[in-house]
Amino acid sequence: MSTTQFLIHGSEKIIGHYRFLLDTAKTEQERKEFAERIEEEKRNLERLLAEFAQPAQAA
Repeated sequence: MSTTQFLIHGSEKIIGHYRFLLDTAKTEQERKEFAERIEEEKRNLERLLAEFAQPAQAA
């Protein structure tokens, strides 16, 4: 497993954890914070996926 693949897997796990926290949040503020963190992590995941795809395009 490459470093990028490892980071992609970790990012997917983080999103899953934040989704659980979002589903169990007790206040609107918590829901807002977890939703923002999910969106931030999705952006990170998109960057990682783009980075992972680049070498395949060059080959």
